[in-house]
Amino acid sequence: MIEYGINTVGKGAQIFEPVTLGFPSRDNMGKTGFTGTIIGKNAVIRSGTIIYCDVTIGDNFQSGHNVMIREKTRIGNRVAIGTSAVIEGNTIIGDEVSLQSMVYIPTDTVIGNNVFIGPNTVLTNDRYPPTRIGGLKGPQIRANAAIGANATLLPGVCIGEGALVAAGAIVTRDVPAHMLAIGAPAKITDLPQKMIREATKK
Repeated sequence: MIEYGINTVGKGAQIFEPVTLGFPSRDNMGKTGFTGTIIGKNAVIRSGTIIYCDVTIGDNFQSGHNVMIREKTRIGNRVAIGTSAVIEGNTIIGDEVSLQSMVYIPTDTVIGNNVFIGPNTVLTNDRYPPTRIGGLKGPQIRANAAIGANATLLPGVCIGEGALVAAGAIVTRDVPAHMLAIGAPAKITDLPQKMIREATKK
């Protein structure tokens, strides 16, 4: 394992080489003694994973291969991040979250508890790239929401609690709680009755 800064890994961790912990942010390049990565107990960190400094991760974390997590990210308990997923930093991720392979999470994103994000989903944070007019603001995904494969979320949109974004959807505006966003650009409609019944069982 390659380490930068001061890292803490809880008991029961399985780390498959090569893994890098505490990789320095631009502010910490050339320095020593900075806060590295803090990871709770029973983590499974697969080969190719790079986790930057100033990242805090809870218990029972799992990463796929070639995952990158940038600085100032906070991740809760029982979170799984799939192969080749990228989290660009300054992001908050709750408990019981599953990010599938090749998901892209930009800076300034907030993801609540028990969220599922399907493979190849892209979240964005710059409405007028590359000008950054209006600043950078990632999406907010509230608890129990689910995002289908290959969906795209535009900057600053809010996916409401228990809402569903269909596979391939391009979400340009907020999705209210317990509603379905489908299409490109996405239209908002009611969730199928069967999904509403399943959600009430949780």
